[in-house]
Amino acid sequence: MYAVIKTGGKQYRVTTGEKIKVEQIPADVGSEITIDQVLMVGEGESVKIGTPVVSGATVKASVVSHGRHDKIKIFKMRRRKHYQKHQGHRQNYTELRIEAISA
Repeated sequence: MYAVIKTGGKQYRVTTGEKIKVEQIPADVGSEITIDQVLMVGEGESVKIGTPVVSGATVKASVVSHGRHDKIKIFKMRRRKHYQKHQGHRQNYTELRIEAISA
């Protein structure tokens, strides 16, 4: 069984037992959260598509860790104008383990 969930403005295809990194969620490590924004649930040939979410469907996940992604470098330059700007960014994330999908 798999599901497509929406969290942090992004969509993820998840299955039971899978680990995913999502935008930071304010939850303690080891706590269990419930994601109710389930856009699609599929099992074999049967697929339920929500409008926009599947009613009654939830995904239970536990928080494994919090961290920061690798640094990305931003470089802006205007030629012949003597303008250069260097910048870096590290995005925070929360790693989740999908425990159960209920449709």
